[in-house]
Formats: sequence, structure tokens, C-alpha cells
Amino acid sequence: MSALPATISAEPSRNGRFVCVVGPSGAGKDTLINLARERLARDPRFVFVRRLITRPPYAGEDHEPISETQFEEAERRSALAISWRAHGLCYGVPDSVRTVVASGAVVVCNMSRAAIPDARRLFPTSLALVTAPPEILAERIAARGRESVADALARLRRKVQSPPDTAYDLVIENVTTPERGAADLEAFLRPLAGEHRGRRNG
Repeated sequence: MSALPATISAEPSRNGRFVCVVGPSGAGKDTLINLARERLARDPRFVFVRRLITRPPYAGEDHEPISETQFEEAERRSALAISWRAHGLCYGVPDSVRTVVASGAVVVCNMSRAAIPDARRLFPTSLALVTAPPEILAERIAARGRESVADALARLRRKVQSPPDTAYDLVIENVTTPERGAADLEAFLRPLAGEHRGRRNG
């Protein structure tokens, strides 16, 4: 299933910075985010979002498992700042991030490209794209054991397109080591902690 438009709640925040880390399946977004989180763990200016996903936990992705019924109830209660559907799953960003961004923090989240417009409406936003050549993406997806390289390539051909006029603030071609990609992400994030109050939205 292709990604559907995200839904949002409440009014925009004007203080901190919300960093959308986006990219195709197999790009290694979670790996780079987890390593960057470890590097910045002692700095309270940076907060990494734990998403709600209607999927059991598995290695490599730190998320809060939730049932579809619970997810729909969270949407009804406006407990999610942003929510979207992709590949038969439901994804949500807890509404509590609005308070964190408003406090002046740099908040980092693994996001769908379809949700970028809604993130921009809610927060001052920066965009980081993590990507790799299709053959590498397919091999990484197949290594998870849920589909073959051929099936993964077919899915990648149906990939979600970025919204029109999307200009990424950072592009990481994640083809070397995870440590190198995480270092690039960290180097991008650190200056935002000193810049976000004066920067234009997204």
C-alpha cells in the first residue's frame, strides 16, 4: 500500500526545530538515527522521537507497538501530532512532541515523505534525506527476511515521491559505514541547536 496523506492536529509551534529524517526502505534511516542518538545522548537540546507503529518490535527500530484499534483511538483523542499510513501499517508521532519543540529543543524523527507538508505546518522544519542506489536498498530489504530482492526492487519502483518543491537540507548517500552516515547526521544536527530560533520555517 502506498503512503496516504498524513493528518495533523492543533496549531503550529514557533520555537524549536523538527527534523524529518526521510528516505526509502533499506536506506538505513533507523541505524543512523540510533547512532546519532547515542552520540548526542548527553545533550538535552536534542530529542529523538519514539514513534507509535502498528507493528511488533524488531531489532534496529525503536518504536512503541500499538494495535490498529488503539491507534485509531489515539487519533480520535488527538493524542498524535502527525499520523500516516504506509505499506499496510499506521505510524504516529506523539502529540507530546509539540511541547518539546515549543521548549526550544531540536526534535529528530524518522518520517514519511508524504508527511513532510504536515510537519511543516506544525513546526519549523528541517529535512534530511537518507538514500542509496536501488540495488543496495533491495539487498538490505531482502536481508530482513520478509521479501526477496526481486520483490524489494518492485516495491522500490513504487516508492513514495517527495512533495513538490521539496528541497532537502541534508542528503546522506548511505553506502559506506553507518558510523560515517551518523557522523554526517550529527554534524548537521548540532548547529540547529543554536540556529533554530532565528530560522525561517522549512
